[in-house]
Amino acid sequence: MASKETNSGNALMFNNEQMADVHFLVGPPGDTQRVPAHKYVLAVGSSVFGAMFYGDLAEGQSEIHIPDVEPAAFLILLKYMYSDEIELEADTVLATSTLLRNFCEIDLPTLEIILQRESLNIQEVQIFQAVLSWAAAECQRRGLPVSPRNQRAVLGKALYLVRIPSMTLQEFADSVAQSDILMLKEAHDVFLWFTASSKPILEFPLVKRARLAPQRCHRFQSSPYRSNQWCYRGRCDSIQFAVDRRIFMAGLGLYRSSGGKAEYSVKIELKRQGTVVAQNLTKFLSDGSSSTFPVGFEHPVQVEQDTFYTVSAVLDGNELSYFGQEGMTEVQYGKVTFQFQCSSDSTNGTGVQGGQIPELVFYC
Repeated sequence: MASKETNSGNALMFNNEQMADVHFLVGPPGDTQRVPAHKYVLAVGSSVFGAMFYGDLAEGQSEIHIPDVEPAAFLILLKYMYSDEIELEADTVLATSTLLRNFCEIDLPTLEIILQRESLNIQEVQIFQAVLSWAAAECQRRGLPVSPRNQRAVLGKALYLVRIPSMTLQEFADSVAQSDILMLKEAHDVFLWFTASSKPILEFPLVKRARLAPQRCHRFQSSPYRSNQWCYRGRCDSIQFAVDRRIFMAGLGLYRSSGGKAEYSVKIELKRQGTVVAQNLTKFLSDGSSSTFPVGFEHPVQVEQDTFYTVSAVLDGNELSYFGQEGMTEVQYGKVTFQFQCSSDSTNGTGVQGGQIPELVFYC
């Protein structure tokens, strides 16, 4: 790790073309951001980027392509390289988590900063597995055999930032309990905390992470009770939308059956320029209420500003459902403005003025 004095001077060079001798081309082809960097900073700084890019730099390349990383997330960790400062804000932590698959290379203070975040939008058991992987890598860096005892030693108090009690009992049994990283009494107490009426005191945080709260953009002004007759039978309902700032699409809100209880199968997709960037295939039960039912993508997906995306839902079910009316071409929701237009993918009647897909579920 470079000294504080060195990184203080390097911070002035962050994202600065002056004396830059390498450039990262970040993002998918046709939509890349060119980011200037300096080989000497990458060489003397933390091991995060050394591990990621040393081979490319050693071969003398002046441009390094990074197609699968969102530029804002890349800049966060690049700034960490230059200044030892990491900024995981609510609107960037989801994208940054992709880049943090280099997670095993960060130092212990940075690990602790990340584990203290409320807005980590992944399951706690996944956080625990990532922490174990980091501890194994740290053992190797210190020349120690990788063992539960040594992993616990290198983690220190960081282990107690994992919110083990917020897992399910099954997750604890299948993951934490079998890792042997907890002391016998700790494992015993956590088990009692899950199962006993009189719960022991634990050193681990008990409350689930707040995460980012999902938001819902409603695009219809009405859905008259019992007057809606919308059928599916495997046809596609689709709409296009664009936003004026970056968001993360989490899923769609769909209408339920208007005739009582019913089961639907549904496939939802998110496309950009005809390419599928997110999807999910699932089933859900409708209770006959007029409220919407959220169906999520497998993972939240970044949506760039000022670019039209297409969302679609292919439902299959025997019962008619509610549908929306008085659709709006523009909706202001919080800090985000949504614009809607009809999609040529829609073969079941959904458009801007009416139909299915009443809500877009997103993070911002």
